[in-house]
Amino acid sequence: MDSLKINKYLALVIGVLLMACTEIDEPEIPQRNPEPENVVLTLVDPNATPETKALYANLWKIQSEGFMFGHHDDLLYGREWYTDAGRSDTREVCGDYPAVYSVDFAEIMDDRHATADLNDDRKRTILEARTRGEVITACIHINNPLTGGDSWDNSNDTVVKEILTEGSATHEKYQLWLDRLAAFVSDLKDEQGQLIPILFRPYHEHTQEWSWWGSKCTTQDEFIRFWQYTVDYLVDIKGVHNLIFAISPQLDGMAPKERLLYRWPGDDYVDFIGMDSYHGTYTEALASNVKNLAALSKEKLKPCGVTETGVEGIRDNSGKEYANYWTQEILNPIIGKDISLVVMWRNKYDPNFQGHHYYGPWIKHASASDFVDFYESSFTIFSQDLPNMYAMPDAVEVK
Repeated sequence: MDSLKINKYLALVIGVLLMACTEIDEPEIPQRNPEPENVVLTLVDPNATPETKALYANLWKIQSEGFMFGHHDDLLYGREWYTDAGRSDTREVCGDYPAVYSVDFAEIMDDRHATADLNDDRKRTILEARTRGEVITACIHINNPLTGGDSWDNSNDTVVKEILTEGSATHEKYQLWLDRLAAFVSDLKDEQGQLIPILFRPYHEHTQEWSWWGSKCTTQDEFIRFWQYTVDYLVDIKGVHNLIFAISPQLDGMAPKERLLYRWPGDDYVDFIGMDSYHGTYTEALASNVKNLAALSKEKLKPCGVTETGVEGIRDNSGKEYANYWTQEILNPIIGKDISLVVMWRNKYDPNFQGHHYYGPWIKHASASDFVDFYESSFTIFSQDLPNMYAMPDAVEVK
């Protein structure tokens, strides 16, 4: 990877000098860390596949080199296209695919599974991403199993309680949904026939009120038991051994490090410390929260990253397209901090341009050239920059 980064590092030095006149704190020029001493990491699942353990080790090791750029549904659709094989809004801007491909498993699990039009393409694109050596992560905007509403239906505060009640209709339904997930991920295999590891991020943004698993509808005890039940069922009952479990509270404003541990299910039930951040252009908050995230990662010996972020339409506070968004609002506050990834939310398919629901790069946006500068930074990692993420690196052991 080092040979691919020489020009990107030179570009970064120039970029940092140019950014020195901005209002936010001057970024650090990242120093290449010395080779780390041997570190021993522990996965939730001690029987995880060798490739899953290798990915986990690499998520840890890559933090000292830079952060992987990711984009939700990047290979499924873009602003002007839908399920075209090989296409990517990211690639059309910078010539390379994201290092991290984010998908949603909800329609594979819940009552939409039989009619969802994208499930075959989800599997296809996951296989394509793995063939290139990219990292796959998955969230679940899963429907409400009690009310029949969507994942934002927080009208009933007994949903999780019912799921945790053995023998209840909601418990039986949700268990079937987990069975479908287990079957899907157990069928994801690479060209060598090995299971594809997934960085799995259930029940995201649990700090907020809008989801049926969120802070409005669950007590602390209920959420923790729900998380632990999900992990135990998938690993111990269904025998799924290719999942890395990521938690992702949402922090938009300035927050203390302890906020990242809101309703923490326990060190034995979390592999990866994520953070969703819809901070807009409150860049100081992102910088502070990422600093805390990196510190917590080292304390707990668990890799970390920004698992979801972005500004709708990539617009500034006046509503205009933000031409320098990528270098000023993403690279600048994160540079020099040890996190493994930053994942942007999706670019909605909207060929008639009737709205601006997109968060990632797009060739017709005013920030496209700035994204190329962002791509050329020595601190950003894209598909072609990746080491072999599925082979165990030196100096890291995973139990």
